[in-house]
Amino acid sequence: METAAAVAAFGTDPARAHSGQLARADELRIDGTVPGSAVSVFLSPGLAGTGSNDPCSPSALEVAKLAALAEFAAGAGHEINNPLATIVGRVQALLKHEQDPGRRQSLATIAAQAFRIRDMIGDLMVFARPPVPVPQRLVLNDAIRAVVDRFQEAASERSCSLTFQADVTAFATVDPTQLNVVLSELVRNSLDAVPASAGEIRAGVALMALDGRDYAVSIVADNGRGLNATDRAHLFDPFYSGREAGRGLGFGLCKCWRIVANHGGWIDIASTLGVGSTFRVFWPASDVPLETLSRSTG
Repeated sequence: METAAAVAAFGTDPARAHSGQLARADELRIDGTVPGSAVSVFLSPGLAGTGSNDPCSPSALEVAKLAALAEFAAGAGHEINNPLATIVGRVQALLKHEQDPGRRQSLATIAAQAFRIRDMIGDLMVFARPPVPVPQRLVLNDAIRAVVDRFQEAASERSCSLTFQADVTAFATVDPTQLNVVLSELVRNSLDAVPASAGEIRAGVALMALDGRDYAVSIVADNGRGLNATDRAHLFDPFYSGREAGRGLGFGLCKCWRIVANHGGWIDIASTLGVGSTFRVFWPASDVPLETLSRSTG
């Protein structure tokens, strides 16, 4: 069972954690203080169909909108990919015989931009038709720690602090490759959001029981600008630009939503404008009771 210290690190009362109550945004602050501004919480469409009466839960219209976007993405990705493959093939053929340095540079630029589009189409297809997950029982702590270690150089370049802390070990049943995609996108999202030279990002884990089901929770909290109402409403939309909130343009968060929803989980976002945001991802825990699986990590 989780210790008070483990949950307090991210501001969640252990008793409330087991009761299934979600923490308020002010409880998930990095610095632990209570902001004076209004608090707002947005839940991703992963909660759809749970029968929740929470006013922050997504409406059927929001879920339908994302489903329609996914269908559009699948068709658009297929149509764009065909001519793109032709462009890449012709450029590569021309490069084999081109000797002029200037023209080779121009062709290389065309190829690089074409590959960039290809990668975007790959992201589009992951959002539209994500691969079926192949879940494995794994230690969530290890997966998060590996991602944090991998992003240390990027954090150092921005003079930001990126740390992992946990007083419990969480065992989850997830596809390890898809888990890595989600964790990486969330850390990258926070790195885009935090101020250079003053950014602070903390990653961690928690164990929670909601509606009679056990969840292993991965957490990424940052002291970025936070999200306004428009950001929250469109946060999972493909190509939505959250640059005013310090967050990038692309498919990162919508990929996360699709992957997590396919695992039977969801994303809970608590954010206070001008203070920061906390992203909690609820993953199905191993079918062994959490009390049996959890142990202190020291």
